[in-house]
Amino acid sequence: MEQLWAPWRMAFIEPKDPPPPGCIFCTQPAANEDEKYHILHRGEHCFMMLNLYPYNNGHLMVAPYEHVGALDLLSAETLADMMAQAQWALRALRKAMNPDGFNMGINMGKVAGAGFAEHIHYHIVPRWNGDTNFMPVIGDVKVMPEHLDSVYQKLLQTLDETRA
Repeated sequence: MEQLWAPWRMAFIEPKDPPPPGCIFCTQPAANEDEKYHILHRGEHCFMMLNLYPYNNGHLMVAPYEHVGALDLLSAETLADMMAQAQWALRALRKAMNPDGFNMGINMGKVAGAGFAEHIHYHIVPRWNGDTNFMPVIGDVKVMPEHLDSVYQKLLQTLDETRA
């Protein structure tokens, strides 16, 4: 049997600090610690951040500052900012990571899979041919080939280069 060593994952399995109470989409931007929370961009109505528990490298989210649980409750200005940031994220992800495609969407409500159902957020997940393999199916393990901090730095630079 082969061993897969990923010791850096322990920071996610056994974090040093307990998660802060409340909604991450409210508390993390308010903390003004963008690098710690992997906040890539702050817009007028929304912000962009990496998912700390990504499905794939580069998995990011765009969320409004407003604590709202449904898309139809957002203002037209907030929706426009969310989609403009999503377009910008796609350009940056294409340039920085060269994915073959994307999964994009919103899980609205707990039953739909929303981890934070009270605060709407838009997921953008880069995909590559062959990124689904035997590891998750047989080993119940997802292999992430690049550390989250490295992805954060790469995307920060690329977002700056691809600003519209």
